[in-house]
Amino acid sequence: MTGTYPNLRLRRTRASAWSRNLHRETHLTPSDLIWPMFVTSGEGVEEPIATLPGVSRWSVDGIVARAKEAVSLGIPVIALFPNTPPDRRSDDGAEALNPDNLMCRAIKAVKDACGEALGVLTDVALDPYTAHGQDGLVNEAGYVVNDDTVAVLVDQALNQAEAGADIIAPSDMMDGRVHAIRIALEMNSHPNVQIMSYAAKYASAFYGPFRDAVGSGGLLKGDKKTYQMDPANAEEALREVALDIAEGADSVMVKPGLAYLDIIQRVKQRFEVPVFAYQVSGEYALIEIGAAHGVGDRDALLMEKLIAFKRAGCSGVLTYHAPVAAKLLNG
Repeated sequence: MTGTYPNLRLRRTRASAWSRNLHRETHLTPSDLIWPMFVTSGEGVEEPIATLPGVSRWSVDGIVARAKEAVSLGIPVIALFPNTPPDRRSDDGAEALNPDNLMCRAIKAVKDACGEALGVLTDVALDPYTAHGQDGLVNEAGYVVNDDTVAVLVDQALNQAEAGADIIAPSDMMDGRVHAIRIALEMNSHPNVQIMSYAAKYASAFYGPFRDAVGSGGLLKGDKKTYQMDPANAEEALREVALDIAEGADSVMVKPGLAYLDIIQRVKQRFEVPVFAYQVSGEYALIEIGAAHGVGDRDALLMEKLIAFKRAGCSGVLTYHAPVAAKLLNG
């Protein structure tokens, strides 16, 4: 820095709104947002999620309505997660491969309604489909096996691509799955389907409401620490990201978001690739519940957190606050 007081007064540029806008270093727009949505069975169904205030599961027709709202707000992508009925869950997660499952029906309906005006991102992992709540296949010892799981994930990804998914997002944290999915997409005439890898996904305490939303929370046997990352590790995250980029990921994700801003920044600086953060269910719920109890203004809290992701280096953010934030940004 050059200059000394009073020649240099940093408060000069903060003295009025127009000047603050002119000198703003980080900008957030609706096009930086991805809106996660939960799909459930039926028609005309809305199921509020108690642990996610303001968020519901929607039947496919409701998802289509929300998708059209996303387009009108300038949100470029929605992310879909199914709440698979209990009778469709099994130890091998076979429902993930059903071309008429909830996810595929929702993908097709959204693409029919919105076409190229809206991107559809789909989750690739088995936890919404397994009877045990794990993201992959489990052996007799209760261990989630890697390579056999990857084979199923490849078929799941192809199933979603055939339905019209624009972005495949493997969230399972199995080794080698990005390469396997990339090759399968290329070999099956889906060269333009993107992969946004959950490259650094931590074994976090912030996922509880999400598991309620997809119906896996009460089913989970054990934990996910043998495949999701230790929250204490940063160098390992960089190794995970490097591998996924080499295997064919078009973009990478850090999950959760706010507690891992340092990881986001390091990934962006090291690799100079598109980096996304998932402001996960627990982070969202803490804002909503905190604001309801007078901790602070809800809108101010959510916008400050979203701008923090952008400041750290994110190209975009998956957030349940997407429609609220877009309305605020659109004025």
